[in-house]
Amino acid sequence: MRVLIVLTYYRPHVSGLTIYVERLASELAARGHEVTVLTSQHDRDLPRREVINGVTVERVPVLARISKGVLMPIAWHAMRRARDHDVLSIHLPQFDGGLVAIAARLARRRAVLTYHCDLRLPRGLINRVADAVTFAMNWVAASVAHDIVAYTDDYAKHSSLLRRFPRKISVVPPPVVVGTPDPDRVDELRRTWGAKEGPVIGSAARLASEKGVEYLVAALPEVIEQLPEARVVFAGAFENVVGEQHYRQSLQPDIDSLGDRWRFVGVLQQSAMADFFGALDVLVVSSINSTESFGLVQVEAMLCGTPVVATALPGVRQPVLMTGMGTVVPVADAAALAAAIVDVVQHRDSYVSPRHQVAAMFDLDDTVDAYERLFVGKRPAAVAVR
Repeated sequence: MRVLIVLTYYRPHVSGLTIYVERLASELAARGHEVTVLTSQHDRDLPRREVINGVTVERVPVLARISKGVLMPIAWHAMRRARDHDVLSIHLPQFDGGLVAIAARLARRRAVLTYHCDLRLPRGLINRVADAVTFAMNWVAASVAHDIVAYTDDYAKHSSLLRRFPRKISVVPPPVVVGTPDPDRVDELRRTWGAKEGPVIGSAARLASEKGVEYLVAALPEVIEQLPEARVVFAGAFENVVGEQHYRQSLQPDIDSLGDRWRFVGVLQQSAMADFFGALDVLVVSSINSTESFGLVQVEAMLCGTPVVATALPGVRQPVLMTGMGTVVPVADAAALAAAIVDVVQHRDSYVSPRHQVAAMFDLDDTVDAYERLFVGKRPAAVAVR
């Protein structure tokens, strides 16, 4: 099968969405499908065309930028390439999603959407306009598409877009891939971080406003009062994050005041993530709005034996509720977050499940099987991701 995947950002850009698509594309290619990713040339130094893990990546030059988004003629390129493929896998949100879906229909090809999240850009008139335009384009895409993939039934029922198209939605677990932590490397990381007895509180995300990092910062003094050796290790982009410069500046004084209790370690290679998760006592997902729909890092941490404290957002709460590996707290509540972190650390054994039990809920083969069925016009078997 010839699959054209269309999305705004792809590797080397790092986000939950790009990781999801990279895993899906690579697995499809490994199964013998001809996979092309059509995306933006968000960095001018990136090649216009290259092959990564058996996937052909074609990048469209960016004409202009609006906040975190880019303007580019990707719909035109999708229209030209659609007839060379059997199906278009379109990943939303994106400014051009509606036009790309129309291009698929005009070429008489299947259009399968994956809806990763609602878009909620930071405050500002331009961002509000960008939100509205993107929502409209996503609505067009959903109206035109044959099928829509959602991460969970929980998120689909609460999403301002997805709840309008219930008959088109198939719930498919996200592709989760993570290795097994190496005990020696885990010990080395904890020593490097200055963690004696711990606990080490982890975060794995971009430093972006929707991630609610300010609530983790605000919770830490209370955590330290009860767990004097506690510290946070933050893995992910934290400098020059597109559209988040002001957010970083607003947080910096409070982070600086924590001294060595807060450590940024930057973007880690995927091969290093298992050891990172394994070195944590607890992972925190403090997201505050529907830009976060699940949080792949939660499942990755759980597979490495690390429990999670997550906010009670639709979709985001599901990994904890499904596995029992952690606890869910109210959104934007630093006091509740602090109490939950302390509770999970102090009763950690009661929050840990065997790896095989978690892995059974998020099987990569099941995910790719579901996409293959949708690509040929068949609904996948029912799944238990609520």
